[in-house]
Amino acid sequence: MTTPDQYASVRYVVDDVQAAVDFYTGHFGFELRMSAAPAFADVVRGPLRLLLSGPASSGARATPEDAATAGRNRVHLGVADLDTEIERLRAAGVPFRSDVVQGPGGRQILVADPAGNLIELFQPAESQH
Repeated sequence: MTTPDQYASVRYVVDDVQAAVDFYTGHFGFELRMSAAPAFADVVRGPLRLLLSGPASSGARATPEDAATAGRNRVHLGVADLDTEIERLRAAGVPFRSDVVQGPGGRQILVADPAGNLIELFQPAESQH
């Protein structure tokens, strides 16, 4: 089990490791921790560590074929101003997978990385003006 001083890691299977590294470091402020491209890289942002596994990595090969499609899981990144983030990412050509959704806890929108993995950008209700 991880301890509070360790990263929480999420594995994303990607088609192109370098494209994924560029996407997460360029658009969302992740830092490259280690790269063994084209097979694998790991990027971090705060306590979140993304394990970016290309087709040649052991992590990608271990996924059963019937479980290899994208599901409803996604990385959740909090933002202070959702509208500003949407504008910034649209200008950079980042693909959105939903419209803005608002609920009692706040507002959110989904974007996709180059392999189609989802990232939820979330602005809590208490930070909305």
